[in-house]
Amino acid sequence: MDPLSDVLSLLKPRSYMCGGFDVGGELSIQFPKHQGIKCYALVSGQYWLSMEGVPDAVLLSAGDCFVLPRGRPFRLATVLKSTPIDMLTLLHATPGRRNGGIVSVNGGGSHFMVGGHFILSGNHADILLAALPPIVHIRKESDKAAMRWSLERMMQELREPQPGGSLVAQHLAYMMLVQALRLHLAEGLQGGVGWLFALADKQMSAAINAMHDDPAHRWTLQELAAHSGMSRSVFAQKFKQTVGESAMEYLTRWRMLLAGDRLTNSSDAISAIALSLGYESESAFSTAFKRVMGCSPREYSRSFNRDSLSHAGAEADRAHQLEAIAG
Repeated sequence: MDPLSDVLSLLKPRSYMCGGFDVGGELSIQFPKHQGIKCYALVSGQYWLSMEGVPDAVLLSAGDCFVLPRGRPFRLATVLKSTPIDMLTLLHATPGRRNGGIVSVNGGGSHFMVGGHFILSGNHADILLAALPPIVHIRKESDKAAMRWSLERMMQELREPQPGGSLVAQHLAYMMLVQALRLHLAEGLQGGVGWLFALADKQMSAAINAMHDDPAHRWTLQELAAHSGMSRSVFAQKFKQTVGESAMEYLTRWRMLLAGDRLTNSSDAISAIALSLGYESESAFSTAFKRVMGCSPREYSRSFNRDSLSHAGAEADRAHQLEAIAG
């Protein structure tokens, strides 16, 4: 896989909700702080998107897609200065709504938006979210064309429910999220620091791809520099400036994230995980793991199991709350 696919797979985004808003006339909706990522696309009409901590509102037009990775409260308004209504209040006022459905307000027909809300069930979500701005806005005509098929299919699934439609809509929402991140990456992302910005640089991307393709290899700066077509010293300096850490630090951190995933999602022994990631001894692996992750591999595994049980209870409570809201 490529690095973006690697990271998304490791974080395991799962659709928490998917659906849409179909608004007729004027409306302003205030959304609360959220976990995970929200990704939506505007099918028709226009909205103003304003967010806490972002000075200027963003005008969204038909075909635009936007990703909200930071979880900040935000507002969608057909008219910028209109008085907002709380999103939960709006859901209470639309009895019969279900997960995967459409909230229709004032008869709908003027402003239609579809998308999904993804919770990142993998650990260390900040490796993706910290590299993104508060609002990722996809608005170029060529980019809209790339999103159109997913958008049209999701609109059809929501408006014309069929057996298995909820699952199809969730996968389409996930596809929209990946496409939006890919298009954002294609913009070049000049001036930022982090692995996502580095993927927009062909030389740095070559080195990162090499590490992701074979994390167990005993990479040297000379080898990585050769992949990038650079001298060792120039490569080392540029990697640190672009990614925010040295190439060896990045490699170690990526290995430990892979190890954390194996510790929590497989029955592999620690010694086997260590060997598969290029460590000759379990003790050397454990030392590196504790330095990066803040605890030993065994402590990490035990902590994850406790958190999973707690999270499952919280998710059940949340599901009951959503059913109550849906009426």
